[in-house]
Amino acid sequence: MQSRASVLIVDDDPMHLRIYGWIIEAAGYRALPAEVCPAGVAIPEEPADLVLLDYHLAGGCSAVEIAQVLHERLPHVPVIVLSDAWVLPEDIAPLVQGFVRKGDPAKLVDTLHKVLQPVVVQGSP
Repeated sequence: MQSRASVLIVDDDPMHLRIYGWIIEAAGYRALPAEVCPAGVAIPEEPADLVLLDYHLAGGCSAVEIAQVLHERLPHVPVIVLSDAWVLPEDIAPLVQGFVRKGDPAKLVDTLHKVLQPVVVQGSP
């Protein structure tokens, strides 16, 4: 039986969570939204195969802090930064496996396919 890979989306904007959720679902993956608020972010217990992390977050949490927590709690799950910056910010670079610029859904889907391609399909020998 084949299982869809899951993408945890971490963002402080509910609209972005919905938009990127639609893109991820349309690409054939399951979207797991996690909204960042001033008190932090609740990471779902459901396992994720990849994390899509917004870089510019409002409130009391920074993307670097969240990436550090993700690295500790989900050490084998790749983290891709989503940002309107032109290049991957240096402060988060050591904690993530990739970068996608906002406003380029085709690049996002291509990156998801490349990173999630090696995910083992359940029931395969």
